[in-house]
Amino acid sequence: MKAKNIFKDYIAPVLVAIILALLIRQFLFFKIMVPTASMYPTIKDNDQIIVTRIYSKNSLKRGDIVVFKSEELKEELIKRLIGLPKDTVTVNEDGSVYVNGNKLDQSYVINNGGKSGTFKVPEGHYFFLGDNRSNSLDSRYWQNPYIDWSDIEGKARFIIYPFSRFGNLK
Repeated sequence: MKAKNIFKDYIAPVLVAIILALLIRQFLFFKIMVPTASMYPTIKDNDQIIVTRIYSKNSLKRGDIVVFKSEELKEELIKRLIGLPKDTVTVNEDGSVYVNGNKLDQSYVINNGGKSGTFKVPEGHYFFLGDNRSNSLDSRYWQNPYIDWSDIEGKARFIIYPFSRFGNLK
């Protein structure tokens, strides 16, 4: 076989596949593995999740499950979006959460508890809580409780592993 044929038949397709995979991960979607129970029961330890990239602030809605970088903790986190820019979020001792004076329906939450307080979300920032409130290191505990828009990586869409839990996230 000639060197030209080896490149054309083997090396070029592999290079194209690698480049496509990198572009898809960078601009469309990626997979994460969740190492903690902070989002239980919605997401369990070691669930593998597909996350779609987002490019518009308008695509973020209260209740979305979002992946973001925490500069403070120096790690990637997954939490539920509770407070949008300019919202006032109040977390009471009984675990109830109010946004701008309106109580949230949080049927997905278990183990209410943890730190309470009132948080005024600045413009361009977001406030996050875990679903397993008594076991979640979330916005309530951070020195800076707000995540900047530029640190948001995407929305968690569905569980791909374990297969027994395969499906959309809610």
